[in-house]
Amino acid sequence: MTLPQGVKIAHPDKLFIGGAWIAPASGRTIEVVSPVSEQVSAVVAEAGEADMDAAVAAAREAFDHGPWPVMAPAERAALVRKMSEILAGRQDELAAAFTAQIGALASFAPMAAMGGTGTFASYAAIAESYEWEKTQPSSVPGHDATIVREPVGVVAAIAPWNMPYAIMAQKVAPALVAGCTVIMKPSPETPLEAYIIAEAAAAAGIPAGVINLVPSHREAADHLVRNPGVDKISFTGSTMAGRRIAMVAGERIARVTLELGGKSPAIVLDDMPIEAAAKILARTITVLSGQVCAMLSRAIVPQERHDELAAAIAAEMKLVKIGAPEDPETEMGPVAMKRQLERIEHYVETGIREGATLVTGGQRPAHLNHGYYFEPTLFANVDNAMTIAQEEIFGPVLALIPCRDLDHAIEIANDSSYGLNSAVLTTDPAKVPAIGRRLRAGNVGHNGMKADFTLPFGGFKQSGLGREGGVEGISPYVETKTMIIESAA
Repeated sequence: MTLPQGVKIAHPDKLFIGGAWIAPASGRTIEVVSPVSEQVSAVVAEAGEADMDAAVAAAREAFDHGPWPVMAPAERAALVRKMSEILAGRQDELAAAFTAQIGALASFAPMAAMGGTGTFASYAAIAESYEWEKTQPSSVPGHDATIVREPVGVVAAIAPWNMPYAIMAQKVAPALVAGCTVIMKPSPETPLEAYIIAEAAAAAGIPAGVINLVPSHREAADHLVRNPGVDKISFTGSTMAGRRIAMVAGERIARVTLELGGKSPAIVLDDMPIEAAAKILARTITVLSGQVCAMLSRAIVPQERHDELAAAIAAEMKLVKIGAPEDPETEMGPVAMKRQLERIEHYVETGIREGATLVTGGQRPAHLNHGYYFEPTLFANVDNAMTIAQEEIFGPVLALIPCRDLDHAIEIANDSSYGLNSAVLTTDPAKVPAIGRRLRAGNVGHNGMKADFTLPFGGFKQSGLGREGGVEGISPYVETKTMIIESAA
């Protein structure tokens, strides 16, 4: 089987189900295409519907009859911590996989890998102090109440392609320490990190069936979420796909966590220097080539500062070095795949057609004749009703929107079906809390796209349901049970 240089997976031609590496029932494979060379860089097994059913049966057996859900939380935490130690020894592989699959910068990939591995260690620590059970007096005379937090059951963990390891870790780690069994369904574009997680679980001694791995395309994934043996679905991806999952789960009241799309605003206040704002906005929209759900893709600025800021952002964008992800001087690599490149090109055409001003970018770089590269792009004089201001592009395209005053800026910021992230650009930190309270978004950053995944992360409105990260990240994987018992004599 084909694998990228530096990635050592023992059984890429197999699925991990019930503690064993098994061939997919169909014999089919998934090809991963490099966004740099446009050639196949990896080939792995493809799960079909029969494999999904087998994975659910294995996870169901491990939950209903296995030791994992009834182990002491400290015992589970110890094994998850061992997983994190094994994963820490494979940081170079995880980073290499990230770069090979979606063109993430080699300078950034190791930090992303460390973050994902740190999530396993973090949840092992949280599990040891989490209040799994408490007893208190009941209002029923002569009775005490015991409140217990128990695992929700079998979890389908479905991760996207843009941050495959970090996001899968945010699902698997809290689910494991809660006592759930897990079926990992990575994106077909980025399956490699999930293989490494499965190998780490086996090496750490996680019981058979507790972790399962089934890379697949959409049809088999839909079959997975429809399986009545799945108690909980944790999905990160597009709002369209999340809406579909929510409807399927609603049919049987299955639990869901959905971290979906965003069209996140950055409000530029009058006191923020133009050059500083331009650097933040231009250097944010190019992070991971703009392929971040929490990306600040709408910048809202007072009308009288609009033109000056547009010119400054364009100048900063032109300084961004686009090139091969392995080059240490590269500041922005390719977008992840051909269809994503075509999607961005479509939105640029739409923005021009609807009357926005294309200030800079909007095309593939002239010096790169292969690979899925696209220039940092700025649209100015954008009306918030335009398509490029309302729909998630998932690329290095920034919309600059003029406003009359702060109230109008907040009105524009909230005029969106999304509510994932936001930012306030100001030299005065004291101004941020009051503005942040008025923003209908799950996260507010001061002077940039700020994220701390040891804290709750998630969105309002169509940006999702539930939260991941920190102590609150365990809550989606537990059910709360109350037992009212007669007091001892």
